[in-house]
Amino acid sequence: MRAAMLYGQEDLRLTEVPVPTIGPDEVLVRVAVAPTCGTDLKVWLRGGHARMLRPPTLFGHEFAGQIAAVGEEVEGWQVGQMVVANNSAPCFACFYCRRGRLSLCENLLFNNGTFAEWLVVPAPIVRHNLLAVPPGLPPTLAAMTEPLACCLHGIEEADVRPGDTVTVIGDGAIGLMLVAAATDAGARVVLCGGRADRLAVGERLGAALTLNYRTAVDPVAALREASDEGRGPDVVIEATGQPAVWQTAIACARPGATVVLFGGCPRGTSITVDTENLHYNELTLKGVFHNTPRHVRSALALLASRRRPFELLLSDELPLEHLGEALARMRERTAIKIAITP
Repeated sequence: MRAAMLYGQEDLRLTEVPVPTIGPDEVLVRVAVAPTCGTDLKVWLRGGHARMLRPPTLFGHEFAGQIAAVGEEVEGWQVGQMVVANNSAPCFACFYCRRGRLSLCENLLFNNGTFAEWLVVPAPIVRHNLLAVPPGLPPTLAAMTEPLACCLHGIEEADVRPGDTVTVIGDGAIGLMLVAAATDAGARVVLCGGRADRLAVGERLGAALTLNYRTAVDPVAALREASDEGRGPDVVIEATGQPAVWQTAIACARPGATVVLFGGCPRGTSITVDTENLHYNELTLKGVFHNTPRHVRSALALLASRRRPFELLLSDELPLEHLGEALARMRERTAIKIAITP
């Protein structure tokens, strides 16, 4: 079969590899669609990921597809079903799982390789994070379940409540999904980004107000003024993965606010925090990583509800052999997400 292999920094090759075989407790899926995402872009540009993969490796982690084979010990699944699966599953037994912190699982299993014709879903994911695509939901939308689940996890960790002013900094796919998720939670959302076309998408996903930081004289002051009586937002969510923007997120928060540092920065980077601001204004800074099985189910349900036009995030559909072009377009910010079809 054809599959994308990541060998290093911007070194992605489409290769022929054997069609994978499955164990007795695994499932084989024929991939129908595998969207690109910001994490894929970062991994491609950086040549790896701190948690998810190390090259050389199969590449890609979002997908929807049709079950092609089921191991003899697998129950409840049949050949022909259209499914999505999260790219991980917790063990439910380690120190963190026993405390309900499933995204911090010490044995978190990651599954990569969705930019391919076939994909094996490992046993833990089959048991905990393999889901049937609801009738009427297009596979291209269902395939966004994993990143949306991460966003729902972030909104929950931020304790977003109806009536809160939530500022999202970053107009990539994740930032736009966070806008939709926060709006769905009843918040008034302010989106800050650098492209007018993406800010317009943010408005259609629920943003009450947008700010283009490229035209703002003082983005921090502007974000504060966009909140209730100019105090600053109740919740700030950083979704760019840039250390300087982490600092901006902290600087624009009101006293008592929660700042969610959602975008993963490159390994080895650091930020400087104003200790007076942090201490006397009682700020809460939270790192949020990944998702949980509960959020995966909630994400698929939100997509199936069609309450938000998530299809706006798909800029194009390209065949697998054009994956390099898709990632280049994301790097140039001329595409938000691109649906790759094998």
